[in-house]
Parts: sequence; structure tokens; C-alpha cells
Amino acid sequence: MDPLSLTTLLAAAAMAGWVDAVVGGGGLLLLPALLVAAPGVPVATALGTNKLAAIFGTSTAAVTYARRTKIDWMVAGPSAGLAVCCAGVGAALAGAVPAGAYRPVVLAVLVSVALFVVFRPRLGVVAVPARRTRLRVVAAVAVAGVGIALYDGLIGPGTGTFLVVAFTALVGADFVHGSAMAKVVNAGTNLGALVVFGATGHVWWLLGAAMAVCNIAGAVVGARMALRRGAGFVRIVLLVVVLALVAKLGYDQWRAG
Repeated sequence: MDPLSLTTLLAAAAMAGWVDAVVGGGGLLLLPALLVAAPGVPVATALGTNKLAAIFGTSTAAVTYARRTKIDWMVAGPSAGLAVCCAGVGAALAGAVPAGAYRPVVLAVLVSVALFVVFRPRLGVVAVPARRTRLRVVAAVAVAGVGIALYDGLIGPGTGTFLVVAFTALVGADFVHGSAMAKVVNAGTNLGALVVFGATGHVWWLLGAAMAVCNIAGAVVGARMALRRGAGFVRIVLLVVVLALVAKLGYDQWRAG
């Protein structure tokens, strides 16, 4: 890999760490950068190398949030435990799904998320404790620990965003606390997927380690900024990230068609 491509990739890793720490979605910055920097790399190897960088970033962000805000461990803990196993299952199945099948599904889900956030302007701005019923807690654990974790192993990008929206919509967390829980679960999904990708030889360890250093730096800055600026800031970043991802995936789908 030439120095310019490596520098660009490391910069993308830092930016992805920032985005992931605030609201998720960093994978849709880092994965394309990795595929461009290393033409011909197998999709599974790109996913696995991305997971190596991402697990350090999300874990760092999770620790930063845990030190400065209260995490709902009754939701985040079981979700993270399930996520390790379910993301591993998704990673094991990743090679069996055609790459072209991913984009329309992710695009449809992201459009739905954007519309949901736009038309629910109070969602996540303030916490709604009354929404946290036993049934909703179970639903949140199932959605995050099984559904979204399986998606993360299969595809990955946007997982953190989906987790934030799930926790705010289902158990009434504000965006800051929803993002804190999302980091804990996302660390679990990254671990489960990384174990499978690593065991099957789909990780470039040296490159992933270099990306991880930059991802950690971005994650620290992003988590501290989210905590300092509050839920309103996270909501704005969420909308910007989702709309940018929709635009990128829409363009890719149009070009592929």
C-alpha cells in the first residue's frame, strides 16, 4: 500500500472513530476507504480488518461514557452478551450473502431511520423514563442483542446508529445515554464478529492495529464532545450521518444499476 493511501486510510479511521463514538455509522466511512486503498481485497477481509479497528474505538468510547454518565446495564449488559454470539453467527454467514444484496436493505432501513427522527423531533432530546417497561426492556435486548448484532456480523456499517435509535425509541433513553449503551453493545458485536473473521483468516492484523490507534483517538474526542454538548448535538450529528449515508448508498445503488 502506498503512503498516500495509508495516510488517507488512517485519517478515515480517526474520523470513523469520532462518528462511531457520537452516534455510530463510522463503518460506512472506513469500509469504503479500506476497499479503495486495497483494491481487490475480499469483502470478508475488509469487514474483519474493520472490526479489529472498530472494537478498540467502541470499547474506548464505552469506557469514556461509563466514567462520565450512567449506563442502563439492565439493558446494555444482556444485549452485549447476546450480541457477541449473534454477531459471530452473522460473521460466519457473511460470505454466503451476495454483496449486491446488502445495499438496498441498508438504504431502506436508513431512510426509515431518517424519517423517524425527523418526524419525531423530541425523540432522544430528553429521556422518557415512563417508556422503560419490562416488556420494552425485553424488546430492546432482543432487537439490539439479536437483530442488530446479527446485522453487524453480516454487514456492519450503521450498527451504532441503529442501536442508538433502538434504545431511544424502545426504552426512552435520551441520545447521550442511548449512545452510551450503544457503545457497550457495539463492542460486543465487534468482538463476536472479530473472533470469527480472525479464525477464518480474514483479518489484516498489522494494518488493523494501525487503524485501531487512529480509531481510538477519534473515539475519545467524539465521546467527550457528545457528553459535553448533550443530546441536541447528538441528534444533529445523527441526522447528518444518516442523510450522508443515504446519499452515498443511493448513489452507489444508482451507479450499480
